[in-house]
Amino acid sequence: MIGLLGGTFDPVHLGHLRAAEELRESLGLHELRLLPCRPGHRHPPHASEEQRLAMLRLALADNPALRLDERDLRRAGPTYSVDTLAELRTEYPGRPLVLIMGLDAFTGLPTWKDWRRLTTLGHLVVAHRPGAHPPLSAELAEWLAERRVGDAKALAGEPAGRVLLAPLTALDISATDIRRRLAEGRSVRYLVPEPVRNYVERHHLYR
Repeated sequence: MIGLLGGTFDPVHLGHLRAAEELRESLGLHELRLLPCRPGHRHPPHASEEQRLAMLRLALADNPALRLDERDLRRAGPTYSVDTLAELRTEYPGRPLVLIMGLDAFTGLPTWKDWRRLTTLGHLVVAHRPGAHPPLSAELAEWLAERRVGDAKALAGEPAGRVLLAPLTALDISATDIRRRLAEGRSVRYLVPEPVRNYVERHHLYR
């Protein structure tokens, strides 16, 4: 199985990497790809696309199971998950693809482009804090009930079509807080990988 974790990664931090490693392990993924995106529904990232790619390369250099996938930034226009999955499906026609998202993103899924098509192309895994039960719209709740499975083993047997809710105790680290600390001239040591911290300081990012 190939896992897909998108985000702006502005900058990539240890919370991203620890969550990715835990999900890779708990889901039994052969590899997990981090896909920096070009969001169309929010303010543009502070760092440039090449800077975000450079920081991710540094962060992932010592873990071959976590890979950088640059396709969403190499494709023109804003990033849409359905386009990413469709492209990967042509490359891996029979292999399980697992799109990972947070609970907040999942509750807003009906606003996504061609959202119902996502599970025709891959599985969805919704990472959430243990015990979290946010209200879902009737439309989304009904859609989920038809596709939900109880464990990761159910994802491995077919290439697409299922949704798994996966508890995840994430590190309480945010890119927003990191950018604020850097803007204030404060240390971000132990919040980002050391090579990323050196890159940020060398290029005076987020100041």
